[in-house]
Amino acid sequence: MMVPMSQPVGRTRRRVQAAKWIALTALLIGLPFAGVALSGRPLDPYLEFPPKAIGEKPDELALSALAFAAYAAFIAACTAPVLWRLATAKVEPTSEPARGRFPWWGWAGLALGAVAWTFAWTRFEWFARFQRQTFVPLWAAYLIVSNAVAQRCTGRAPAVAATVRYLSLFAASSVFWWSFEYLNRFARNWRYVGINEFGAIAYGVLATLAFATVLPAFFATYEAIASWTRLDRAFSNWMPIRFPSPRLAAVAAIALSAFGLGGLGIWPDLLFPLVWVSPVLVVSGIQTLRDRPHVLSGIARGDWRRPVAAAGAALVCGFFWEMWNFRSLAMWQYDIPHVGALHVFEMPILGYAGYLPFGLMCATVADAVMHPRVLPAPRSNAGGGPVAPAGAQRACTSVSDG
Repeated sequence: MMVPMSQPVGRTRRRVQAAKWIALTALLIGLPFAGVALSGRPLDPYLEFPPKAIGEKPDELALSALAFAAYAAFIAACTAPVLWRLATAKVEPTSEPARGRFPWWGWAGLALGAVAWTFAWTRFEWFARFQRQTFVPLWAAYLIVSNAVAQRCTGRAPAVAATVRYLSLFAASSVFWWSFEYLNRFARNWRYVGINEFGAIAYGVLATLAFATVLPAFFATYEAIASWTRLDRAFSNWMPIRFPSPRLAAVAAIALSAFGLGGLGIWPDLLFPLVWVSPVLVVSGIQTLRDRPHVLSGIARGDWRRPVAAAGAALVCGFFWEMWNFRSLAMWQYDIPHVGALHVFEMPILGYAGYLPFGLMCATVADAVMHPRVLPAPRSNAGGGPVAPAGAQRACTSVSDG
């Protein structure tokens, strides 16, 4: 009997996919440790669980006006053209109705959010034993509301339209954010306070539950933002950026990111932004070498919709993460060197720029989990861009409109 060709081809694809993630894991885990070893520092503090602060930030890493101005100028140079394009895009009035209505369960999510927010930011004596566990109900409410907004904007809530795949995002999200927690052991960008009463098991379980909400929250938010007509008009055919040799550029991106991840263990107070930048460059580079599309692929033909929507979705989620963290009992605080000024909640204002590349990585992982591609560019366009699912092909209007 002849073996169908699809079987060995399928096995080969699975092996290649596994090799890609093994390589990525080796880069993320091994290189920072290698950097610490080369620096001559002991490794034991980086393995403590629950994590503890590793030393104190030296005085010379305090606020630097020069560093703040340089970072601000760089961030402005990257974001100002995007914001200007978005603001000046010509959008023709349309009478086309929205695909859906804000569902009843969305209002229930708003009510749950109001209750959870109240308990998170107050200190009732009778609620004291549960005070540190308010993050999960807050984000459960956000997930409900964001799915309701996505249904209002696109006619489909991802949690309803692709329930099994959406549920799988929770497991992927836990692993996903634990990887950033691991990298932060070397960068020391943030630390947790109010967790001293948790042992290793309790901390691991509660943290995993909280981390499980990251990708589901991002994905539902993305779905709503991706349906915005102005975003489609502005970025479906904008400014193409092409490399003469994409494969050579991919090799360079992987090499530089690998060097940065190793350097994170040696010069954490210089390379701390690479926690957000390196992972997406490594994954995009690997996908380019495999001739596979990735979150930045469309830019070569002038289609910026997907990266802009992904970065915007992460920034929206980030605003709520930081806001709800602000008065929580168990919370995180930032120790960002040189630029830790002008806080919006606990986050220094320039730190919000980290959410932009983080959104690209969120989109990359969400795309892999929600296979087949449930995270496309927002809509099709005359220039031959990718086509979004039907649910993403309507403009988002106000939730209060019906």
